[in-house]
Amino acid sequence: MTQTIQQAAVLGAGIMGTGIAAHLANCGIKTYLLDIVPPALTEQDKQNGYTENSPEFRNRLSTTAVEKALKGKKPIPSFYHDDFADLIQCGNLEDHLHWISDCDWVVEAVVENLGIKQALFTDIEKHLSPDTIVSSNTSGLPIEELIQGRTSQFQKRFLVTHFFNPVRIMRLIELVPSDRTDPQIISRMEKFASEVLGKGVVFGFDTPNFIGNRIGVYTLMRAMQEMVKKGFTIEEVDAVMGEPLARPKSAVFRTIDLVGLDTAVNIMNHCHASLLKDESRDIFIPPGFIAKMVKDNLLGNKTQSGFYKKTKDEKGDPQILVMDYLSGSYRPKEKVRIDSIKIAKNTDDPTSRIRNFVQAEDRAGEFAWEVMADTLIYAGMRLGEIAGDIVQIDNAMKWGYNWTMGPFESWDAIGFVETCKRMQAAGKTLPTIAQSILDAGAESFYQTIAGRKHYFDAATGRYQPIPADPKRIDLAGRKNNQKEIAGNLSATLVDSGDGVLVCEFHSKMNTIDADTLQMMQHGLDLLDRDDTYIGMVIGNQGENFCAGANVMLLLANAQQGNWDEVEKGVKLFQDTNLRLKFSKKPVVAAPFGIAIGGGAEISMSADRICAHADLFMGQVEFGVGLIPAGGGTKEVLVRHLECIPEKAHNPNLTPFLRAAFELIGMAKVSMSAHEAASLRFLRSTDKIITNRDHLLHTAKNMVMAMHLEGYTPPRPRKLSLPGKSGYDTFRIMIDPMWKLHQITEHEKLMAEKLAWVLCGGNTCMRIPVTEQAILDLEREAFLSLLGTEKTKERIIHFLTKGKPLRN
Repeated sequence: MTQTIQQAAVLGAGIMGTGIAAHLANCGIKTYLLDIVPPALTEQDKQNGYTENSPEFRNRLSTTAVEKALKGKKPIPSFYHDDFADLIQCGNLEDHLHWISDCDWVVEAVVENLGIKQALFTDIEKHLSPDTIVSSNTSGLPIEELIQGRTSQFQKRFLVTHFFNPVRIMRLIELVPSDRTDPQIISRMEKFASEVLGKGVVFGFDTPNFIGNRIGVYTLMRAMQEMVKKGFTIEEVDAVMGEPLARPKSAVFRTIDLVGLDTAVNIMNHCHASLLKDESRDIFIPPGFIAKMVKDNLLGNKTQSGFYKKTKDEKGDPQILVMDYLSGSYRPKEKVRIDSIKIAKNTDDPTSRIRNFVQAEDRAGEFAWEVMADTLIYAGMRLGEIAGDIVQIDNAMKWGYNWTMGPFESWDAIGFVETCKRMQAAGKTLPTIAQSILDAGAESFYQTIAGRKHYFDAATGRYQPIPADPKRIDLAGRKNNQKEIAGNLSATLVDSGDGVLVCEFHSKMNTIDADTLQMMQHGLDLLDRDDTYIGMVIGNQGENFCAGANVMLLLANAQQGNWDEVEKGVKLFQDTNLRLKFSKKPVVAAPFGIAIGGGAEISMSADRICAHADLFMGQVEFGVGLIPAGGGTKEVLVRHLECIPEKAHNPNLTPFLRAAFELIGMAKVSMSAHEAASLRFLRSTDKIITNRDHLLHTAKNMVMAMHLEGYTPPRPRKLSLPGKSGYDTFRIMIDPMWKLHQITEHEKLMAEKLAWVLCGGNTCMRIPVTEQAILDLEREAFLSLLGTEKTKERIIHFLTKGKPLRN
């Protein structure tokens, strides 16, 4: 029972099954993907010369599913990199079910039909090896019925592994065992899901729709109920139930469009049919307008028409239509203008945002309060029915529905005692756990005791510590325990233990400003002069690693003509990144999520990178009319040339320089850390992990290992670059693009500036160019572009519209 899972099979090549197979492949697991044999030959099959015995025909459903996954790049690809698809072997359930005898884990993901699943399990059991784990991805069918008729050995190794869609991105996996599941199986799957698949694991009970969908769908239905009652529009409900409550912008109706109205209705119907003792059972009855939309095949994103529909207006400009649920027809989406929503969106702290919003005395605040209050009560009522403690419920909603706070954390945020009083004053009945906390004289669901977070355990009536993950560094907890060394508004230095510093960013979107650079410099100073510290990690636990430099501040200085200040700031950024690169002690960057512009430059300047697999890294400065100038242009150049020996005789640099030019000039952004590696943002010595919670811990271990090995800083490199001759070659490529109107005149200027830097300026192959010389060139190009009106227009457009301008 201790061996790792190295080979798996996924049965069912629908959206979920293919997503599970793709993510298993992403994590290096060889995977069989099997589906039924198609019922009949199509005309295309016949034209291809296939017969009913042709493997191409019999395996078509699974092979087509993988092909679609490879083509479906938006919004985020299923695969970290297309190469991972090679780990999936496609087949069918009639010819290849015996393959599962070689598997450590078999995942059933066929249609949500009890009879079909039971029949498949009968066939599966004939081929299983003694130690193979079997699981179902059901969203709520009873386990007892799924394993009915199976042997005790099968039942011991069976459980539910409920993934959320899209599998690669959604962190939640609900593990639901039966009372006969072997505890070693549960422990093994928890470790595998967390450490290999990078998932957040919650343990649910065998109840319809488990935890996430039970609470999540209730919230959606309660919002719809309130919408009809108060006469809100679709877009108003999404404006209320999204960002102001620290939840995704998709809120209610965009979420349903994403999931699919047909899928959502199935979940609603299943809840209503199964939850006979639920006091709020009738809320799960699908409203008439949703039933009509399903009948009309308005299923959301999968049919390009749902509650929202993208189209074009009479002028051909993009337009979003929204469903008028009263008339059943589409109309143009209207901007929601309610003061409390505007105030909430401008409040960065989620606790203050939620608290102030539900207390707002306008129609949006009143709507939010009514839905949130009933959701909190409903979640409290479900404790002991769907999960054993509040932590499981909170995590399910954060990881499965992308809420910033779970229901019980939200209750604490808006004030536990005050909220209870407000609920009671409105005639609402508190759940038992809330009353128990009040009776105990306590004031919250969660408390920090001795520097560690505890939760109120309804079973014991006491606060219990939340089990600590030994591979997670809690920066907030470290700071609370007096491990903060220094800090300012934008960054903090934290002692993570074992002599390793962590430089944590915490500005808005973790953008880089003078305070950020000051704290990085302070950390480097400590490494230089204090032998207590052996190295530093640059990372944080925000939503994203770093969204680049503070462009608004940059623009303001440029418009005011503060050019000395601008150049001083750019030079400071370059010098800081150069210090990172050549620090006498190791520095590891730990990027995740968005790491663009300056965030990419800082990461590349560190000696090594420990990246989360979902990494969207790129040098995107071209989008605002600039080139990377914090060392980004130089680092992209170095990384594209480092495979060439320094003293190689007359090498052909053109393909390498062109690749670097296109990477910056096209503002390419990786869709994963693996793609970032293929773009040369990451090196082979860097590390990629799937569990974001383990990122800082792993980066810290990398620093410690480098120290133990006897760290030696990298040697500054001199580059042989073509200079003007190479620049002329680029101009031959750029000019026709301008003449054919493929690029604007300003983009021609930008491209020429970039080419001049990449070619080393006024040099030739016989004269080596230092890294500092490239930094000087990129700074000069950056400042000259910033001085143009066209670049300023681009920056203003991006700041106001959130998208690039081509002028």
